[in-house]
Amino acid sequence: MNVSSPVPKEAVLIVNTRSRRGQKLFRRAVAKLEAAGIRLIAKHSIRRPDRDLIRTMREAVRSGAPMVIVGGGDGSLSCTVDEVVDRDCVFALLPLGTANSFARTLGIPVDLDGAVETIATGKRRRIDVGAIDGDYFANASSIGLSPMIGQTIPHKLKRYLGRPGYLLWSLWCLARFHSFRLTVEGPHGSETLRALEVRIANGSFHGGIEVVEDASVDSGDIVVEAVSGRARTTLAMNWLRLLLGLSKKEREVRQFRGRSLRLITEPPLPISIDGEVLARTPVTASVAERAIEVVVPA
Repeated sequence: MNVSSPVPKEAVLIVNTRSRRGQKLFRRAVAKLEAAGIRLIAKHSIRRPDRDLIRTMREAVRSGAPMVIVGGGDGSLSCTVDEVVDRDCVFALLPLGTANSFARTLGIPVDLDGAVETIATGKRRRIDVGAIDGDYFANASSIGLSPMIGQTIPHKLKRYLGRPGYLLWSLWCLARFHSFRLTVEGPHGSETLRALEVRIANGSFHGGIEVVEDASVDSGDIVVEAVSGRARTTLAMNWLRLLLGLSKKEREVRQFRGRSLRLITEPPLPISIDGEVLARTPVTASVAERAIEVVVPA
């Protein structure tokens, strides 16, 4: 498709109504999109995302829909983005989750009115997507504390408290966390270090805040950033500086970038992909250049 083509005015809407705000906002989203001039070919409220979300997305794309609007958190966006890779279908999003990192990376407002206005008046942009062993993801993956949080956080804490709930549970997990041995293999050799966290970034935001400033959705590279060291306080201070908008200490962070990087940990560890724990090391992290078209603010 030509990048300068207008955003389609017809779309299929798919909303994960198990996401933090999805159930509450589904009907409002339908009304606001139609009022903004978007004709909804079909409207799907997904109450069983583990069973129905990917299937519904796949059917919508294969039906020839010119655009699919997905509402939900980063996990919902990440698991559906595979279906539009290298397909003639525009991907639009309604950020209805807790962190909404992918929307923040793209500059899309995280309130419903702003997101609908983006779809109605925005422009198309072709961007990269990341991949873990060929499984595409939209924004960021991580090894270390984030998967531990994702695997153990009570659903009600996440649903009702949102980001404050994440913070409380993060502190609980941090007290039980240990560093690990990381090896990164790339085109220019390999490097091994002791790490506390690994961020695999296609976009700059993670957990709702800007974490990897050098990552960009149209750079043609995947960025791997490792917080090095053994002390849990190092990781805690790194995140505190990020939360306060302060610069990271360079001696504590090692960055790698390229089209493809092999990641090995001892012991093998789970990987959180856009907030969902879906893989385990060792893995190959890579980038698919200009793989999808999204709608962003004009």
